[in-house]
Amino acid sequence: MVWTSRVCFRKYGNFVDNIRLYVRGGSGGMGLPRLGGLGGDGGDVWVVAKKDITLKQIKDKHPNKRFTAGVGSNSSIHALRGAKGEDSQVCAPVGISVTTDNGRILGELNCEGDKLLVAKGGHGGSLHSGFLPSKGQTRQIRLDLKLIADLGLVGFPNAGKSSLLTALSHAKPRIASYPFTTLRPEIGKVMYDDHKQVSVADLPGLIEGAHVNKGMGHKFLKHVERTKQLLFVVDICGFQLASNTPLRSAFETVMLLNKELELYKEELLGKPAILVINKMDLPEAQGLLRELEAHLENQEESSHRFAEDVIPKSLMCFTHVVPVSATTGLGLPLLKSLIRQSLEEQNVTETEGQRSERLLKLGREIPTSSIPSRGFPQPT
Repeated sequence: MVWTSRVCFRKYGNFVDNIRLYVRGGSGGMGLPRLGGLGGDGGDVWVVAKKDITLKQIKDKHPNKRFTAGVGSNSSIHALRGAKGEDSQVCAPVGISVTTDNGRILGELNCEGDKLLVAKGGHGGSLHSGFLPSKGQTRQIRLDLKLIADLGLVGFPNAGKSSLLTALSHAKPRIASYPFTTLRPEIGKVMYDDHKQVSVADLPGLIEGAHVNKGMGHKFLKHVERTKQLLFVVDICGFQLASNTPLRSAFETVMLLNKELELYKEELLGKPAILVINKMDLPEAQGLLRELEAHLENQEESSHRFAEDVIPKSLMCFTHVVPVSATTGLGLPLLKSLIRQSLEEQNVTETEGQRSERLLKLGREIPTSSIPSRGFPQPT
C-alpha cells in the first residue's frame, strides 16, 4: 500500500534559537531571635517546558530578560515560621538545553512539563545563621533551542533541499542558483490521508568545516541533534561551493556530509537516515547514478580513493537510497512512502526497546525471596 500525501509548509520569520537570561532566586526572610522564629526561604527560579511557546515570545514579553523569585517572609510573633517566597517560572519551548555563561550544561527539557531549577532561593534566618537570611542564587543562563522534528534535511548548498520541499508542498521558499538561500530553519508538515503528520526541518545549508563553526556551522548542526531521522539530499552531479573550490562527486559529497556530522558529534551517525539523490532529470544523471550505486555498495573500498581528511571513521548506513527529481516529480511518491515506513519502523523498535528495559528494571527490583517456589523446597 502506497500512502499519498500533501505537505503544508510554514516559514518562520525572525527565528530566535537562543536567548540569554538573568535569573535570581529570592532572598530568605529574617528570623526572630527572641522566640526562635525561622524566616521563610526565598523563592526559586524554574525553567518549565510548555507547548506553543517560542524563544522569540520570551524575548518580546520580557525585553529586560530578567526573572527574579519572591523574597521569603520574616518570622513574626504571629507566624514564627515565615512563608516561602513565590517561585518564578520561565516558560520555554520543548527541546531546549540550558547552560551557564561558561558553557556548563544545567539540563535539558525534552517533554512538555519538564522543569529545571536554575536559581535557588536563599535560606531564611535561623539559629544556625544568627537569624540572618542568605541571598538567593544569581546566574546568567542561556536557553538554546534544538529543533525537534521527525526529519532533518542534511545537504550542502544547492543540493535542492528547498526545491524538494517546494515539489512536495507547492510552497514557495527562497530558491536561487546561488548558495545559502535557506538562512533560517524552516519546518514543514507532511500530512497523510489518514491525518498522520510528519514534521520536516529544512535547515540552513552547511559547508565543509561546519564542525569548527565555519559558515553557519554549529547553528546548523545543533538542530540536527533534535531530529529523529536524517534525510541526506545530494545533487547527482556533485557539489562545488565556488569556482576556486574543488568539484566533489556525489559519492564524495556523501562522504563529506558524513564526516562533518561525525566530527561534530559521532552519535549523530547512529540516527536512521535516508539518502535522496536529487536532480535525476539531468541528461547525465543515469550514468552518474550507476557510478554512485557502485560506490555505495563498496563504501569502504571506494572511500580510500579520497584524502584522509574526507574519509569518516564510521560510514553512514542508509535505510533507503531514493533517486528523485524535484523538478519533474520523479520518485517523490516513493520517497513519501519510505519516509513514513522508516519512521514507523523506528517507533516499533523504540517501543520494544522501552518494554524490554522496563521488564529488566522490574526484574532487578523484585527480590528473589518474593518469587513463589511452586512447592519446591527452598535451600537452607
